[in-house]
Amino acid sequence: MKIIISALAIFCSILAFAQQSDTTYGVDIEKSVQVEMRDGTHLSVDLYRPSGKTDKQSTILVRTPYSKNFSGAVNDPYQRSLVRKGYTLAIADMRGRFESEGLYKPAVNERNDSYDLVSWITEQSWSDNKVATMGCSYLGDAQVILAATRHPSHVAAIPMASATGYLAEGRPWQAYDGGVFELAQTAGWFSGSGSEVVYGPPAWIDRQEWFQSEASKGFVQTQTRNQIDYYDYVSSLPIVDILKKSGAPPTDYVNFVSNNPNGEYFRNLDWAKPDDRFNTPMLMVDSWYDYGVAESLELWQLAQDNAVSDTARDNQFLVIAPTTHCAYTRMDGSELWSAGDRDMGSVGFDFLDMQTRWYDRWLSGEENGITDMPKIQYFLMGENEWKGTDVWPVANTEFRKFYLSSDGNANSRFGDGRISLTAPNVARSDHYVYDPATPVPSIGGQACCTGLESGAGAFDQSATEMRQDVLVYTSDTLKEGIEVTGSLEVVLYVSSDAKDTDFMAKLVDVYPDGTAFNVQEGALRMRYREGFENKVWMETGEVYEARLNLHATSNYFGPGHKIRLEVSSSSFPRFDRNLNTGGNNYDESEWVLAKNALHHSADHPSHVILPVVP
Repeated sequence: MKIIISALAIFCSILAFAQQSDTTYGVDIEKSVQVEMRDGTHLSVDLYRPSGKTDKQSTILVRTPYSKNFSGAVNDPYQRSLVRKGYTLAIADMRGRFESEGLYKPAVNERNDSYDLVSWITEQSWSDNKVATMGCSYLGDAQVILAATRHPSHVAAIPMASATGYLAEGRPWQAYDGGVFELAQTAGWFSGSGSEVVYGPPAWIDRQEWFQSEASKGFVQTQTRNQIDYYDYVSSLPIVDILKKSGAPPTDYVNFVSNNPNGEYFRNLDWAKPDDRFNTPMLMVDSWYDYGVAESLELWQLAQDNAVSDTARDNQFLVIAPTTHCAYTRMDGSELWSAGDRDMGSVGFDFLDMQTRWYDRWLSGEENGITDMPKIQYFLMGENEWKGTDVWPVANTEFRKFYLSSDGNANSRFGDGRISLTAPNVARSDHYVYDPATPVPSIGGQACCTGLESGAGAFDQSATEMRQDVLVYTSDTLKEGIEVTGSLEVVLYVSSDAKDTDFMAKLVDVYPDGTAFNVQEGALRMRYREGFENKVWMETGEVYEARLNLHATSNYFGPGHKIRLEVSSSSFPRFDRNLNTGGNNYDESEWVLAKNALHHSADHPSHVILPVVP
């Protein structure tokens, strides 16, 4: 049963909770404790402990690749508040990052390191053997991976934006979408944060004493380059050399750009996988304009299906906000939402209180009502309200086909492209030329870490919709509003004179004033249309079915609005450009034009499937 949640209903217990009189502790800090892993590598951990607390205490663990010295209760008032409540906070630099020994590689040694850290914590005299975890993005990934190890002392987690910690098919680290490389996001992250070069003391100096000393503060451990430094070379070819040309230190970028998105390289990395079992209650958080919301929904279901206990199965929750990457982590409900240029109204959701109540429930045993909330709480964009459900898809969802049609000239928003519930009965095709030298520019979307001002979120797409290489299909003005909540799929019937090319689709909400906000988008590299294991090529004159995963959203297309679908063959620099040759693409510098067509008829009914909630 669908549950509509008002702000009052969500937070009716907050006032009573706030009135409780809890003991407040000071904060004792022990920096740079060197903790030995099973292979002899030492990881550096900062401990923030409640001073004066004599009984044993639970621990909240954070593992970070971004330096523990820029996190922790010294710099984060919320984390400090948790220590003052009586919890120990442990923040660890990941292997090969900053003060920790070893070689840094994404998703390598993650399971062993996280398991060993929890074991070390529970061996300490002050530990009560209960460990919870916290953090967003990479810090969220670490929690999901730890949960997959089923450490008996890992009793609670709040993984935020943690989809990159879960290996969904063809979506390793969300670095690929339909086989198309997420260029700006992946190059941007490795440019700013992926360095394998980290400076530390020589072997004859004690690492713990050095990092605890004042002298160590005068040294910079890693690169000082800006994340955006890659961007001057983002248009250069081949893309495998972008970071090298920009002067970046060694990273794992080359492996990410050059391997099959569902291949052995990625399958061997240390992410959570579909066959993992879980025993940790998890409160997941994600957002509609982040890169992995569909995978978070998949992981939420997987954690229930693969739970090894009733406690784990019955205590998987997910909150989906209308923001970009990790923008919600320190919101208390008083703020105003926005995602890019799209106004979302008042937050009306206290994320800080929610986190505290989750820790209090599983670490302190408080029956505070946190587990009485709906299993999924999601923000319905457009209506700008919170809703809740215990099942996904939402109960009574109707998956409706909205068909594409035209008189053969859907090029640009000034063309005659239409979208409606009526299937076409006349055969027509829309044609355009895709030139990799002049790709359609990306404006916003579901991404992070690009370093670009308009790299993520909702922005007016009107400028790109003026291009002749963008097909635009628009509905009539809506007389009644439509809630679209759930998974999205686009089915196109296409042809090309190129051996291989890409197709992109973007769902757009057209406001009454003509502003066209992107809602969700997806891509497909045609060589992967039958799966990632076997590449198949296109032949001139043949029509092929292309199924594009547009992931998931929750958007209310209000009265006076229009539903729009854009179709093109590029979105750059979010995605890499298909050079249309059928080659590796990542190591190529030459390209050919592609004459592409989209077909709509009784035999080739191109359409988008929208999950309509009545």
